[in-house]
Amino acid sequence: MRQIACHSFHLSLLILLMLPMPALAIPAITCHCFKDRSFDAGRPAAADPYFLATTQNSFFATVFNADKKTIVMKKQQGTSPDDLWIAYWVASGSGESPETLLQSRQKNKSWEDILTPLRLTAKTTGNHFTNAVNTKLSSARLAEAVVDELFLRYQLQSEAELAAVRQTGATSQELIISTVIAAKTGQPVRQIYLEVKGGLNTWGYLLQRAKIDTKNMQREISAILTLKNLHPSEK
Repeated sequence: MRQIACHSFHLSLLILLMLPMPALAIPAITCHCFKDRSFDAGRPAAADPYFLATTQNSFFATVFNADKKTIVMKKQQGTSPDDLWIAYWVASGSGESPETLLQSRQKNKSWEDILTPLRLTAKTTGNHFTNAVNTKLSSARLAEAVVDELFLRYQLQSEAELAAVRQTGATSQELIISTVIAAKTGQPVRQIYLEVKGGLNTWGYLLQRAKIDTKNMQREISAILTLKNLHPSEK
């Protein structure tokens, strides 16, 4: 029995070594599938990971005028969400395409190496992002700075309000979903986040109470931006 198992192992190893190098270099595919996609009062937090993800993807697609399915597919194929935020934000202010920037990143280049030749300024990419680049922060912090810049550009929150929510530990996903709920209910963003963080409520419950259908999340977000007349091109 051991001989058979050993033979199978060596055969598998031989087949693997015979594969061309590009086949071995295929990036790992990350599954972003969610089993629970609707609110269940019996398990109120079960679908929260999905609500957080779909709200963030909808916000991303809306502010960058991108196809949501394409963004989700990129994540499923292994592209880092942080890299997506950075690439699309830099592209919006530099003239480079998001794809070009992502391809450079996939070649194991650091964002510092990619961004330095672009000579970005605070005028094009904002103070938060420029400071993050200049202080050589991690990709996660750069991506967080992108979300902060978008919130300030669209006047979704003031500097003080944004700082207060971030100081409580809110991730970008939590910041975005809190803001969508706040826009529908009139509650402060920070209060909504703290309710969930403190275990008093779940994202699913708050979305249901606000009568927000996640199937129409992009429409909800577009309506929020349109209602406040916040699109940069309209300023």
